[in-house]
Amino acid sequence: MTTHATTLPVSAAAPHPGSLGNVLAIAKRELSGYFASPVAYIFIVIFLLLAGFFTFNVGGFFRRGEASLESFFVWHPWLYLFLVPAVGMRLWSEERRLGTIELLLTMPVTSWQAIVGKFLASWLFLAIALALTFPLVFTVGYLGSPDYGAIFCGYVGSFMLAGAYLAVSCMTSALTRNQVVSFILSVVFCLFLILAGWPPVTDMLVQWAKPWLVDFVAAFSVMPHFDSFRRGVVDSRDVIFFLSVITFSLFTTGVIIRSHRAG
Repeated sequence: MTTHATTLPVSAAAPHPGSLGNVLAIAKRELSGYFASPVAYIFIVIFLLLAGFFTFNVGGFFRRGEASLESFFVWHPWLYLFLVPAVGMRLWSEERRLGTIELLLTMPVTSWQAIVGKFLASWLFLAIALALTFPLVFTVGYLGSPDYGAIFCGYVGSFMLAGAYLAVSCMTSALTRNQVVSFILSVVFCLFLILAGWPPVTDMLVQWAKPWLVDFVAAFSVMPHFDSFRRGVVDSRDVIFFLSVITFSLFTTGVIIRSHRAG
């Protein structure tokens, strides 16, 4: 997904008292850049169409005979697998391609402010796309008496999952100036986060790996944590997991950007 790249350069200078203002300014600029391009609207339409298709056709919304959005949320890890990297693939690869990332110290913006600002703008864009699925909530409310608390938890979990995928995409985008390569790397890393705890994968690992190694790999899976939200349970451990993935990925992004600067 290509939009206008921000022209704000980055530096590794220490934050100053206006750091929050810089982050918000960058986020506002990036978000405006999304909606300045028709691609953003096309993305939202595709997201809504796919969400509806998986909910009603593949998920068997009406065949379930229950007032819930289970068939909606269950597909989000797979739906986001391709759509979120499409949003995040240009965050830094476009900066590298245009050469704006090399314009260091020309403005009082640190690397961390630029990273967080860009990430927040993209995360908010995904949140807007997710919020536009609200007709599904009205539909299930019209057809029955759903547990709105569980639905709210599902949306929170979906938002956190999108943030984790996006942070990974931000990291891979900093690795290369080629958006296609960035997209492919993002999909691979996010697929690992899905399959790491998948029973067929862990059963295969048990055959040749030590139990501690299997448990270590499975600990990276997003599925158990997202499933908790989907069932209507907000556990602090699940929130911490997603925030840890986001923090680690953004930290790694900062390391990569500083390495490009040093090089």
